[in-house]
Amino acid sequence: MKAPLKVGVAGLGAVGREVAKRLVAGIPGLQLAAISARDHEKARRIVPDQAVKILDAEGLAETCDVIVEGLPPAEFRNFAEPAIDRGRIFVPLSVGKLLENWDLVERARERGARILVPTGALLGLDAVRAAAEGTIHSVTMVTRKPPEGLAGAAYLVERNISVENLKEPLKVFDGSAREGARGFPANVNVAAALSLAGIGPDKTTLQIWADPTVSRNTHRIDVDADTVRFSMTIENVPSENPRTGRVVALSVVAQLRGLVSELKVGT
Repeated sequence: MKAPLKVGVAGLGAVGREVAKRLVAGIPGLQLAAISARDHEKARRIVPDQAVKILDAEGLAETCDVIVEGLPPAEFRNFAEPAIDRGRIFVPLSVGKLLENWDLVERARERGARILVPTGALLGLDAVRAAAEGTIHSVTMVTRKPPEGLAGAAYLVERNISVENLKEPLKVFDGSAREGARGFPANVNVAAALSLAGIGPDKTTLQIWADPTVSRNTHRIDVDADTVRFSMTIENVPSENPRTGRVVALSVVAQLRGLVSELKVGT
């Protein structure tokens, strides 16, 4: 039998915490080897197993085969670089930051590393990737979130746009996925993932609405290609962090399971 893949989880927010707990509960072929967090005492309360080490970015990269990144965007490169330099599998949740650090993709090729972007809060990325093997004419995404899920986003703060006490939906952004990921780094990593699966961050169009009439993070995607035309909508139940859906952690777990499972469904 093969030794289990050693997984490190960087960041114990809503997603990282759930991924860590599920790994501790047991997934065949996977082992939670280490975690990384600023508050070690809190991290140990979340993962009391002393066999799971608490390490910094370098230690995580040295110890683990797979590193799952669920950090504040400012910490992204600090953990991505050492993981990639050691040829590890790097699973980023801050996908928007990957767009801003695209040199890491070439670096991964040179070092034999892999960057695996999880599906996250979307659906249908398999279909988008398949369509991209042909010619995609357009990809449009419309995101609607409860206002509290967008509050504090850099784009809104810079433009003095308030989403408090809204009585009706307010469109707060209309542009490219790249611009959206930059202005809403904690909110629309899904748009960055969609753009990477399809026609790129500059050709993928994105609208973001602060919508007091919805209670779930809702994404509608329309794709027009030479081989297929389709639309899809997903409504994600927010986690304890209103910016992130509960399904995001589960998509990471599913991706990790696919690394070791004898049966893998989908591309």
